[in-house]
Amino acid sequence: MKYVILIGDGMSDEPIEELGNKTPLQAAKTPNMDMLVQKGSIGLVKNVPEGYPPGSDVAILSVLGYDPKKYYTGRSPLEAAS
Repeated sequence: MKYVILIGDGMSDEPIEELGNKTPLQAAKTPNMDMLVQKGSIGLVKNVPEGYPPGSDVAILSVLGYDPKKYYTGRSPLEAAS
């Protein structure tokens, strides 16, 4: 079985006056995401260990199979690699 993991980092954002006080996601046309919602399945996983900041850097390490307790050294190495 093949998987696609969609990480919506930053999708929530803040409402913007120029968008009618909607968030960018609320204002966006999302036909492909709508299709994924209809055809996909959803799951929930806790991938931020206790005591770690609940940020995307820690979470993405975990999603990619790296134990944050062993490999997390801060956001900078991830930013540099990207």
